[in-house]
Amino acid sequence: MLALSRRALLVSAGALAGCTAVTGDRGRAAPEAAPALVPIRAQTDRIFDIAVCLRPFRAAGPRLDVERVGDTLVVHNYGHGGSGWSLSWGSSTVAVRKAMASSPREIAVIGCGVLGLTSAILAQRAGAKVTIYARELLPQTPSARATGAWTPDSRIALAETAPSDFASLWEEMARTAFKMHRDYLGLPGDPVEWTDFYSVSSEDEPRDSSPAAGPDLDFADYRRRIADLVPTARRLAPDAAPFRAAAVYRSENMIFNISDYGHTLLNDFFIAGGKFEHADFQAPSQIAALGKSVAINCTGYGARALWKDETVTPVRGQIARLIPQPGVHYGLAYRHVYVVPRRDGIVVQDLQGGDMKGFGDSDEAVDRAEADRAVTTLAELFTPARWRGGVPGTASGSAELS
Repeated sequence: MLALSRRALLVSAGALAGCTAVTGDRGRAAPEAAPALVPIRAQTDRIFDIAVCLRPFRAAGPRLDVERVGDTLVVHNYGHGGSGWSLSWGSSTVAVRKAMASSPREIAVIGCGVLGLTSAILAQRAGAKVTIYARELLPQTPSARATGAWTPDSRIALAETAPSDFASLWEEMARTAFKMHRDYLGLPGDPVEWTDFYSVSSEDEPRDSSPAAGPDLDFADYRRRIADLVPTARRLAPDAAPFRAAAVYRSENMIFNISDYGHTLLNDFFIAGGKFEHADFQAPSQIAALGKSVAINCTGYGARALWKDETVTPVRGQIARLIPQPGVHYGLAYRHVYVVPRRDGIVVQDLQGGDMKGFGDSDEAVDRAEADRAVTTLAELFTPARWRGGVPGTASGSAELS
């Protein structure tokens, strides 16, 4: 049975009925002891940051082809939808392999988001001297405004538009990236870590009544190809679940603490001799004018304007961050709200509207009402009607309150 992705975590209990249940010898639900949980202080006045990111979606999947601009060979590495962080190392491995085919001594990387940095680091490891050209360093890029969870097929392509061989390429990228992310587990600052995730389905689960951005699209779903990488989601017995609900599922997922991960990648790049130059390109010819024989284009949504690539569609995504809480190391999905327990702030995201939410929307203005609504919905889980307490089976769990 598959582990739950962000998409799967948000579906109803009925759709999840096929997930593994924790059972005893006679097939009855056996209470598997869930770890004690610290309740999240879901209060709107604890929101300290709201950020909007425009994800670059391409119906055919990421652009990874090669073209020549003047005397410069340009390798493209953009258009990853909501999978940029997750697929970064895998996609950049493909791009760097193409970039190093002629064994260049120097490579220019255009863009300093996560795709740019991973491309630059991999090119360094392949023996090239690398200069990144960009308007800003990673903490100021759209990559810094990502959700921060392992979601390698989040709006990565349309099922009917992706090339016939893309699923295999995606699997290669996902497996490569997963292996590379593992190298950052256990480092100071916890740039990458595993956390428990709970999907909570209530009896009065609201129907998604958000305005549609257009007709529903058939986004590619490749999770079955890598089902062996993450644990199976399990339905908890009622007396073992930390929440009172029609169904509670527990899984585990990899998350990215964006601030620490970003700083770690920047340190890796500069320690290896990397250089950064501020640049704001308006046309591909300016990249050719750098005089580098090879450049890797990692400009994300910016590629739509820079390369006049109308196949890039913006997908607006907004996250709110609550003040970090010691002891809150679990994620949640409840009533179209998704929670990622990052060390640099507990991410709360309103996903009402599903994969079509924000599709085609290039508005980067912050929506405070959306953030407040998501946090207020999350707060319902920690009221007596839903919260079973920090230790499953206890009435209040007051000893776990903080």
